[in-house]
Amino acid sequence: MSARDAYDPHLFQEVLVSPMYLAGPDGTGDAGFAPVAHWPHHHLEDGPCQLVVASPDQRIRIGWFGDDFELWKITAAEDAVSTPRWTATFNHVTPPEIVAGLTTALAHDYAEADAYDINARFLASPSPYWTDAIRPLTDAGWTRDAAERGTVEYSSPDDQAGVLIDNRRSGWDAKTVELWAGPPSWGTRAEAVFTARTPSHLIAATASAMADSAPVIRERHQIDREMESLVTLTPIGSTAPQVPRPPTPLDVRRTAVAQAVHRAARAPRSAADLRVMAARSRTATSTRTGAHTPVTAAVARPLLSPSAPRRGR
Repeated sequence: MSARDAYDPHLFQEVLVSPMYLAGPDGTGDAGFAPVAHWPHHHLEDGPCQLVVASPDQRIRIGWFGDDFELWKITAAEDAVSTPRWTATFNHVTPPEIVAGLTTALAHDYAEADAYDINARFLASPSPYWTDAIRPLTDAGWTRDAAERGTVEYSSPDDQAGVLIDNRRSGWDAKTVELWAGPPSWGTRAEAVFTARTPSHLIAATASAMADSAPVIRERHQIDREMESLVTLTPIGSTAPQVPRPPTPLDVRRTAVAQAVHRAARAPRSAADLRVMAARSRTATSTRTGAHTPVTAAVARPLLSPSAPRRGR
C-alpha cells in the first residue's frame, strides 16, 4: 500500500469477502489461535518463530513465523521431546479461518484425551482411504481432475481452489496432501501442506473450514489487487437497493383517472366540463365494478363543488 493510499479511508472499510479461501490473511492470525487461546503462550521475539502456543503437556505445538513464507507450523508428538509424528504448514496467504479448522479439531482432541495418552486421537494413524481426508470437499461439489499417475486432484466449482494427494511419496515426513487456493503467485496462492502420518480427520477438519461458504471480514486494503476480480466484496452494513414493485392493472387505472381529472382542472372551462364528466363517468363505472379507490375519490371530490378552488393554478 502506497503512502497516498494510507490516507484513503475507503481502503480501511470493512467488507465481507467470499469465497473465504481467497480472502487472504487478516494481518493478525487471531482466528487460527482462538480455539487454543487458553493454552500456554511462549513469545520468542528473537527467533524466526515469534510465538508458540502449546498444549499444557507440550505435545501439540502451534508455531507462528511472522516474517516467513511458511507462516504457521503445527506439529504433534507422543511427548514433549519426541520427534513430531506429523507436521502441517500454512503459508502467509492462507486465511487464518482455514487454520482454525485444524486448531479447533486439535483443541477438541486434546480435551478428550487422557494425560500423556499415546492413543490420543490427534496421534491416530491416517485412514487407508484417501477419500476420508477430503470428504468435506467432495460433499461441497468439488470434482476430480485428470492427474499424474499416483496422484489425485480435485478442484472447487470455480476452479480457484483445489487439493492434491500424492501417493507416490514414502517416509513419515513426506508431504502427501496439499490444499491450495488462488492463482499461482507468491502473493496470491494459499497453501496448506500435511505430512504422511497426519490423521485423516484433522485434514478433513481443515478441508471443512476451506469449503465453508460463509464470508469473512477483511479491510479493503488487505485484498490483493490481483484477487479483486475473483472475490465478492460486500461492505458491512450495506443493504441491497429496494426494487420498485411493478404497477398492477388497478394501479394503472387509478393513475389514468387521476391524470385525466388533473388535466381537466387545468383546461378552459368549456372543455373542462366535458373532461370532468368523462372522468367522473369512469370513476362511477369503477365503483360499480368494485374498482373504486380512495385515490380517485380524493382527487375527484373537490370538483363536485363549482365554487371550490381549482388545484394547479
